[in-house]
Amino acid sequence: MTVTIDDVKTYWDDRPCNVRHSKKEIGTKEYFDEVERKRYTAEPHIPAFADFPRWRAKKVLEIGCGMGTEAINFYAEGGNYTGTDLSEESLALAKKRFKVYNTEETFYNFYAGNSEELSSFVPVETYDLIYSFGVIHHSPHPEKIISEIKKYMNKDSTLKIMLYAKDSWKNYMIEAGHDQPEAQYGCPIANTYTHDEVRELLKGFDVTIEQNHIFPYQIEPYKRGEFVKQPWFEAMPDEIFEVLKKNLGWHLLITAKLL
Repeated sequence: MTVTIDDVKTYWDDRPCNVRHSKKEIGTKEYFDEVERKRYTAEPHIPAFADFPRWRAKKVLEIGCGMGTEAINFYAEGGNYTGTDLSEESLALAKKRFKVYNTEETFYNFYAGNSEELSSFVPVETYDLIYSFGVIHHSPHPEKIISEIKKYMNKDSTLKIMLYAKDSWKNYMIEAGHDQPEAQYGCPIANTYTHDEVRELLKGFDVTIEQNHIFPYQIEPYKRGEFVKQPWFEAMPDEIFEVLKKNLGWHLLITAKLL
């Protein structure tokens, strides 16, 4: 069965990423604060990878901003922010988040659309940072998104993206039938990549890749907002867990610049 961009949009409209990270009233400050806390507790490498303070007074374009967790942090650190998403439901939550935090509309923009056709709905101009965390691998045609991204870069621009790792603990568990790509069932597409496949996707870029993220927590307590490690991860020395993440992590943290 061929996956279409409409299939992807329907999936994420029905369940915006991280929407279930809080049981508080959706759209309140308390809700968004809890969503961020849970996201960055489970994935503590994200703030360091995004490096929000570095982009103060810089132009930031995010591909797939979702509910706006990274978006609000880029903005809070003084970035001139533009966000896009395929899911209009996700964008509505991101816009609500910015209003809840009393932001000034002159310093950010949001656009809805398919990033395989980015230049058809986002004005083409050069950005200092193009950022996309865990999004491009859900596209039927990731190579089209990369081709579009190039239109918004020059030699000084930085591209920072996260793609799923083929050679990873989680992917081996998926292949063995013990896990799934996303927290919710039914994700229509989730491409995975080796390091060589990343470099092939990013032809024309100077590429640096780091590997990170093994989810160590028990699922049922996690759903309740409790971070209880699986017994084998609880017993594992921290230094061994760090080595495991660097070699078998689910997230490929990619930084690239045009050659």
